[in-house]
Parts: sequence; structure tokens; C-alpha cells
Amino acid sequence: MAIIESIVSQHAEEAAFLWLLRDAAVVAPHYSLEDLAELDDRVEAHIDGLRVAGEDGWPFCAEGLEHQESGEVFAAAVVALEGENRSRVEQVYAAVEAAPETARGLVSAIGWLTPDRLQGKVAGLLSSASPLWRRVGITACSVHRVDCGQHLTKAIEDADFPLRARALRATGETGRRDLLPLVRRQIQSKDTECAFWAAWSAVLLGDRGDGVSALKAIALSESPFAGASLRTLVRLLSPSEAQGWLRGLSQNPDRQRDLVVACGAVGDPVYAPWLIKQMQTSHKLARVAGEAFSFITGIDISEEDLEGESPEGFESGPTEHPEDEDVSMDPDEDLPWPDPERIQAWWKANEGGFPAGTRYLVGEPVSETHCRKVLRLGFQRQRNAAALELALLRPDDPLFETRAPGFRQKALLAEN
Repeated sequence: MAIIESIVSQHAEEAAFLWLLRDAAVVAPHYSLEDLAELDDRVEAHIDGLRVAGEDGWPFCAEGLEHQESGEVFAAAVVALEGENRSRVEQVYAAVEAAPETARGLVSAIGWLTPDRLQGKVAGLLSSASPLWRRVGITACSVHRVDCGQHLTKAIEDADFPLRARALRATGETGRRDLLPLVRRQIQSKDTECAFWAAWSAVLLGDRGDGVSALKAIALSESPFAGASLRTLVRLLSPSEAQGWLRGLSQNPDRQRDLVVACGAVGDPVYAPWLIKQMQTSHKLARVAGEAFSFITGIDISEEDLEGESPEGFESGPTEHPEDEDVSMDPDEDLPWPDPERIQAWWKANEGGFPAGTRYLVGEPVSETHCRKVLRLGFQRQRNAAALELALLRPDDPLFETRAPGFRQKALLAEN
């Protein structure tokens, strides 16, 4: 069959590019499951174009590997792993070894494929002499929520810290409660990443003692996992305990963003007036305060016509000013600007339906039934929160994977 090279080349390029979009979309505040599924359909269409090209499609995938980017690794890995040509898989592995940061694309490709297409292609990673490949293997099993048995047990105490940290995380994700004693031993690890994932997994597996104490310590530290620890911790505390914690955090000017996000994670309507105040007084915090308000009340600021204009002179993300040393992207770029006056009016009219002291998630008290509803209908950040809440409520169950292909997530949620 003759191919049109320019079209096949475009399939390879678009599959890689769209993967980058979905990599951001799975943690985006404005993507719903339906949006993610539509994006994934576009990715799948270009992958299918490479499949249809057959033997003639692979050279374009192999050429993409030379860029040493995760998107290109994803596209090539899906095609290679679906087939029976071992040399193609080895080409992908060689590209990842040359640029280990692209392992993210390989793991995503493994997660893209159904387990039956991966038979015999992951086991070798788990038994590899290389910590990198053992880590990829454990991550691959975890994204499918597959128990990798003794390989996970051994990795929890491996000398390689990145491998150990990923194994600790996978333990919580897959619900391996039998490994809780091993996880607890890692809570005091000298490696900050291992210590966090040990504490995080411990609480997911039902530990409300050592795990919670460790999260408290990390949340108050300068660890890069302080924010994630706080967001998990406040979901485990009673509303009154959480209020005491957040009051202490409010004294630290460097943790104000964490404070706003944590108010949304607690879900107690008592914080609504304070969040509205942040929308009024802080350009830096206005949009994330609006998101936290939505986490509690369930209102969609854009859909409910509660959106305002960006402040005059406000520049999002890196500016063009040479004296501006901050080159970081705007973390709230995809959030709407709330209109504080209209939101205040909405709250005045509706606050009677939100009694203080109750934990809310997207408009309703936290419960298993509502968490599943949010998994079906919420935005990705809300869905991630719902998955975490559900795992904390049901420590015997694996954490729902909100990064899986949208069409697979929809099928799983339709079953429950």
C-alpha cells in the first residue's frame, strides 16, 4: 500500500504534540472527563494513522525519538509495544536510556494500551538490573493498578531512592495494605521524596497515626512536598482541627497560596467569606481563591456568569520586562477571574444551604456516592480530589486513576 509521507509524518508529529496537551490536561482546572476523552480521541486518531501506515509508519516514529522528548517517545512506544518487532521496542528503550526524563512518555504509552497488549512486555522491566527500568516497570503496573507482587516489596527498601519513592507511591495507589509495616519504616527516610510518599501511602492504606504525624511535619517544613502534604492532611483532620492548622499557617506570608488551596481541600463553608476577601484584595490569589470557593460550593464561575475582568495592567506568566527575573508560568492561567461582588451576592443568597463545620466537595458533603459523581462530572483537579477522598474513605481499594485514557475511565465509571 502506497503512503503519503507528509500525512504519515503529520500523524507522528500530531500524536506527540497532542500528548503534551493531555499531559497538562490531566491536572488542569478546566478539563472535564468528557473534554479529556475528546482530546484522547484525537491522540488515538493519529496513532491509528501510524498503525494504518504499517511498516512505512515506523521510520517517522524512529525519527521522532531523536528529539529526546516525551511526546515523541509516547507515540513511538505505543506503536512499538503494540507490535511484535522487538527491535522497535529496543529503539524506544535506548532513547529513554539516553534521556531518562522521557520515561514519562514511555509510561504513558504503557498506560494507554490495554493490559492484554502488554503481555510479556513489562515483566522484564521489573526484573532488570537497572533501577531506572525497575522504576518504569513498577510505574507501568501502578498506572494499570496491577499488583506487581514481590517486585514492589523489594523496591520499597531498594538502595536507589527514586525507585524506592516510586514503589512507596505505588503501594498506596494499588491498595497494598499488607505492605503497611514496610511503608511505615520509610516514613523517617532521609530522602524527602521517600518520606513524603511513605506518609502519603500510609494514610491511604488506613494509617491515622504515624502517617498523619509525618504529614504534619512535612506540611510545616520547607520540603517541596509541603503543599501536597497539607492538601492530604487537612482531609484527614476534623474541621475544627483543620481550622487550628490553617490559622497557624496564615501567619506565614510565604504560604498564602497553600493556605487558599487548603481551604478548598478542607471544604468547610466557614472559609467562604475569607476566600471572597482574597478575590477582592489579592491579584495573586484571586483566581485560585475562586477555584477553592468552587471546590466548596460547586459553582462554576464561568457558567454561572460570576466571571469578571482581569485587573488593569495585570500580566500573566513571564513578562517581557528585562528586569523581571520570574520566568515561571502562571499557575492560574486556565482559571477564570472571579467577580467578587457577584460572588458575594451569590453567597449571601445561598450560604444557608452550607452549614459551617461540614466538609463539602464541589457542592455536596463528602461521601462515597458524591465522590463518584465528581469523578464522572467534575473538572480534573476536582476529580483528582474526589479520587483521593474516595481512597481515604476506602483504604482497601486502589486509588482511581484520573490520568488514564478518557475512554477507559468512562467505561470503568459506567460499571460502578
